[in-house]
Amino acid sequence: MYSFSGKNWEETSLNKRVLEKIKVENNYSELVSKLVLSRGFQKSEIDSISCDINIYNPFLKEKDFIKTAKILDNAISKNEKIIIYGDYDVDGCVSVSLFINFFKKISKNVDFFIPDRINDGYGANLKTVKKILIKSPDLIVFLDCGSNSNLTIDYLNKKNVKSIVIDHHEIYKPYVKSSSLINPKKRCNYDEFDYFSASTLTYFFLDFFIIYRKLNFSFSHNLFYVLLSIISDVMPLRKINRDIAIKVLNNFDINKNFLIKKIFEEKKIKRPLEIDDLAFLIIPVLNSAGRIGNPRKVVHLLTANDLVTKEKIIKDLLLLNENRKIIENNILIKIDLDIISKKNKEVLVIYDKFFHEGIIGIIASKLKEYFGKPCVVLTKSNKVYKASARSNLDFNIGLYIKRAIDLGIITNGGGHNLAAGFTINENKIDIFDKFINSMYMRNSKTHKNIFLSKISLSAINNRFLADISKTGPFGSSNPYPIFLLENVRIIKPKILKKKYVYFFIKSKSSQLIKAISFNLISSNLSKNLLNNKNSMDLIVQLKENLWNNKKSINVIVLDAIQTSNKA
Repeated sequence: MYSFSGKNWEETSLNKRVLEKIKVENNYSELVSKLVLSRGFQKSEIDSISCDINIYNPFLKEKDFIKTAKILDNAISKNEKIIIYGDYDVDGCVSVSLFINFFKKISKNVDFFIPDRINDGYGANLKTVKKILIKSPDLIVFLDCGSNSNLTIDYLNKKNVKSIVIDHHEIYKPYVKSSSLINPKKRCNYDEFDYFSASTLTYFFLDFFIIYRKLNFSFSHNLFYVLLSIISDVMPLRKINRDIAIKVLNNFDINKNFLIKKIFEEKKIKRPLEIDDLAFLIIPVLNSAGRIGNPRKVVHLLTANDLVTKEKIIKDLLLLNENRKIIENNILIKIDLDIISKKNKEVLVIYDKFFHEGIIGIIASKLKEYFGKPCVVLTKSNKVYKASARSNLDFNIGLYIKRAIDLGIITNGGGHNLAAGFTINENKIDIFDKFINSMYMRNSKTHKNIFLSKISLSAINNRFLADISKTGPFGSSNPYPIFLLENVRIIKPKILKKKYVYFFIKSKSSQLIKAISFNLISSNLSKNLLNNKNSMDLIVQLKENLWNNKKSINVIVLDAIQTSNKA
């Protein structure tokens, strides 16, 4: 069934025998059973619905962790100079903060370094690392970077500087000759954990080290920061990542977290913390430092003890984020969406030498969501072009960036399944465009637009939402379920904030319910929602909203299908 957005929607096909088995064995409702089966939940994930969550460390016997612990232990015992080096995004800053917070626990001072996006460039590049050698470190710990920094690591080896790399990006051969390397993307016994962020790996390493050194303190309160990294890096919210999310949200006390408390006060939010709050309120504020400011502020915020310092940094970050929004909007205004849509390519490659380098990742993400296609956005930086890429689960963008490097199309870069960044010469951009589109045509999985089941408007109630929430929290690889809401009418549609369509929906047997579409006003869907007088089927997500202890239902309209019935 084709929609106003031009998509062909299909209902999820589920094995009825398996569905019934899940239902009976676990005493689940039909809806919960469908969600469990459609998402391929493992036994541990099924158990987490009704049992308390225990976060276990899966690396207690891993050789890479043991080796790394020995190197760090030796450096601490000898009182060697240690520098923690992380990427400038949230994952990198959190990873560094975890190490700083750990060293505070054992009363050892260490230096840290976060590169400046524009002046220093990405990752553990040789030019930047040479600058920090002035501090004469004995050991550098690279976090969320370094897996492919062969030249840098070779240089450090010549200088007799030890190095530890804890990273989760795609890794190329030959592997770096660091003193130790933790990365599930290399050939190892723990490659099943390739869905971890760098911060998650860092957390489990430090937890492992606490056990290894027989230290008498817990590190689990840092799991909130780990969750920030999982959400910011769009890691799958499944398995242990999902356990972390459940654990954090179930035990979260806003009065003990100054960051969330202040931002909630700023936004006048009075309800428990949700995953969407992290994704759309907190993380953009933190990321603004790495995009247009000083990312070291984030580390200072996450490691500071006094509230005065924290409050000042949060104010600075909120101001930075507002400036980021202005820059972002100015770029989006310049982009002609109609021209892009007419190109009819599966991977969008867009470049403009005047785009702000720190914002192109956001632009790539917005365009990916709007067009439903992987997107690469480039801008000029000195004599080369820098790019940010965003993809979907059908196409591992990090893998094909690696191939482009091997073929000499790209100068350098890296990434993972859903996001990547790289540097390219201007005369290679068109070559890259052809290459990445050919890779998509050959290797992408067939994408289907799937909804879980058909429902009526009268079925939507608090009990229905409670069943949905049992398989949450929702995020990457565990999205909010999608339903086909049958035979409803659009009542009193209006444009909200000049960019959304807000309206009521009604069926013959139900009361009016509020609904909203976040699709762009210029889209075919929005035009039909504003002007269509006929009944239609809506493709929706349902979310519970809690405000001032009052629950309400949010109906988010993703798409619509015209029915034959008249209003």
